[in-house]
Amino acid sequence: MSRPPFPESPTLQLRTVTSSEQELQPATEPDSVPATERIVPQRSRPRLYALDGLRLVAALAVVVFHYVGYDHLGYQGAWHKPTGVVFPTLHEIASYGWLGVEFFFLLSGFVICMSCWGRSVRDFAVSRVMRLYPAYWFCVLLTGTVYRLYGDRSMTPERILTNLTMLHEPIGVAHVDPVYWSLWAEARFYLIFSVVVLMGLTYQRVLGFCAIWLVGSVLAPASGLPLLVTLFQPTYAPFFVGGIVMFLMYRFRPSPLLWLLLGASWLLAQHQTLTLLKEEGGWSAHLHLSWSVGVVLVSACYVVILAIALGKLSFLNRRWLVTAGALTYPLYLLHEELGWLVIRQLADRVPPQELLAGVVLLMLLGAYLIHRIVERPLANRLKAWLTLPVPVPVRRGTAA
Repeated sequence: MSRPPFPESPTLQLRTVTSSEQELQPATEPDSVPATERIVPQRSRPRLYALDGLRLVAALAVVVFHYVGYDHLGYQGAWHKPTGVVFPTLHEIASYGWLGVEFFFLLSGFVICMSCWGRSVRDFAVSRVMRLYPAYWFCVLLTGTVYRLYGDRSMTPERILTNLTMLHEPIGVAHVDPVYWSLWAEARFYLIFSVVVLMGLTYQRVLGFCAIWLVGSVLAPASGLPLLVTLFQPTYAPFFVGGIVMFLMYRFRPSPLLWLLLGASWLLAQHQTLTLLKEEGGWSAHLHLSWSVGVVLVSACYVVILAIALGKLSFLNRRWLVTAGALTYPLYLLHEELGWLVIRQLADRVPPQELLAGVVLLMLLGAYLIHRIVERPLANRLKAWLTLPVPVPVRRGTAA
């Protein structure tokens, strides 16, 4: 699937779960696993708060990319001149910040597999709805309303309302904010992974799922069937699979099969990095990207998550990072279009470095308020509603 253009205004995160959702059930494996391949599970470890910090790092990379590393194709962007002119040094670094989304996908594979181990498919579905939709609904309505008030006639009520479903992309409705493209990629991951959740997560089943998904992502483009390409996501599958495999290493210790799968994931990811570099360079006239730099950054993303999985970065597990993780999703949803709007209004009146710092802090504050005032209360109510007991059919009498 082609990466949707960031500049079109009417592309994790990306959304992964916070550490509060990371549930480690007693790690067991059925006796049906052959003794030669049986993996002894690790003893339960502390929750991986470091993953929340990494999620915020990934989100901030995307934020800085949009504000500093990226220009709308065909005009000078929110700063009224190329970002390479406004930020000559920072621009070169920030131009790779879009890889924060691929980092999100790695983290998502790891944390989603962790959080739903031992859960039913209903629990999995409820957890995704309550975590994804409250902040998303608010940000769609806020961004759509603000742009409509500023005279954007393309921001129609129909467009805003359809975006609320999070299913607008497959039916051809434009994003209210371009960053929403990644939510459809996440949703497809949840859809196919829910099949394994329905069967019950075990080491062998998840291992088989990863192998089938990787092979399917390679074969799908040659099949000529758009549905297979949509489901297998050749561009992003290696990142999701890499995260899942590293979680299996965390839970069950590394094994030769896991190392082979992780190696295959990385090799396919570096190949897809070349595709992504071409696509990102195509959306901006001022991006000059290097495959070598891209692969080094992708490899660094793999290495840091692998280090966490193998217990090498346990000193980073700090409880306060839960707050950092909580800001990630609303920050990602909120920052692009509204941030550009603020920059366009003030770029000629405020020094660029001060304006950049101010807009980032403003978006972080907005993300915190959305989390505390909207996301947490609404998620709790939504969970209570979705977990109501299944109604018992009412017996109705027949006419005499």
